[in-house]
Amino acid sequence: MRLTRPTLLFLGAWLCLSLPASALVGGTVHDFSSNGWSGGKICVVCHIPHHADASVSDLPLWNHEISSATYTPYSSPTMSAVPGQPRGPSKLCLSCHDGMVAIDSFGGMSGSDFVTGSAAIGTDLSDDHPVSILWTHQTEMPSCSNCHSAFVLPFFEGYLECSTCHDVHNGSGFPSLLNMPKAGSVLCFFCHGK
Repeated sequence: MRLTRPTLLFLGAWLCLSLPASALVGGTVHDFSSNGWSGGKICVVCHIPHHADASVSDLPLWNHEISSATYTPYSSPTMSAVPGQPRGPSKLCLSCHDGMVAIDSFGGMSGSDFVTGSAAIGTDLSDDHPVSILWTHQTEMPSCSNCHSAFVLPFFEGYLECSTCHDVHNGSGFPSLLNMPKAGSVLCFFCHGK
């Protein structure tokens, strides 16, 4: 049985709404419910069920202002893939983490509370892991099942994005919102196994 995109969106929304917010974001660094500008709500800063922004692919009912910044992507002479400008989920993450758009800029309102410190990575991504690269199989991959047998590290329309390694809702429970543990380079070896 093949599910259509509207059906998948409905099922995803139903799943998100059927789970208590505390099971997803409550108590994490993305729980802004204690900030006055959030109205005491957890999800509304990023998501809205109606009138969501549809300007970026892979949008999960997006409600936050999206950054219009131009980024300096990672580059390396040893890398065959060429990262472009952030797209999809990476663009959503950078809506706050590039430091150009305030966290409280959502629902059509402009805010003034910006990400600071190490969480503000700016627009120069040249020293960060590359994102928005179309995954082409690397020769050191030990087997297809390393990536394709599980959804531990998701790809988005074939692209590696911030959300490939990081789970904004911290459902995995690993530090730094990672989808897998960083200890022993487990996360790195998942794709860069030798």
